[in-house]
Amino acid sequence: MSPDLGTRPLLLVEDNPVDLDLTLRAFARRHLAYPIVVARDGQEVLDWIPRWEAGEHLPRVILLDVKLPRVNGLEVLRHLREHPVSQHIPVVMLTSSSEERDVEMAYQHHANSYIVKPVNFDKLMEVAAQIDLYWCLTNHPPV
Repeated sequence: MSPDLGTRPLLLVEDNPVDLDLTLRAFARRHLAYPIVVARDGQEVLDWIPRWEAGEHLPRVILLDVKLPRVNGLEVLRHLREHPVSQHIPVVMLTSSSEERDVEMAYQHHANSYIVKPVNFDKLMEVAAQIDLYWCLTNHPPV
């Protein structure tokens, strides 16, 4: 069964309320044709895995912060890549961390991309536009 891409959400994983609000506003200005689902910590993402195994729509892309409570983003990424249901979901690290160790670990755990969140809202809107254009409209994710 191939779910309609229009029903597949973008999963945004962000614990900082200010960053969450800014990111949601940046995507809202794009007038997305698909829903955005929010997880506020790493454990919330891991709790989705059984739901996906039960047939709930996979996200078209996961935007994953590194610095998260309960389970950090790099550990979440490792778990996602270990599970057959989630191992091929595109994961874009969208984080304020520019630490080389975090970048290296993200790619070692097979992140698809690593983007350092800009502090300027106009630049964040450009990032949202690029994510929308490539990861959500151009890229053809697995079903």
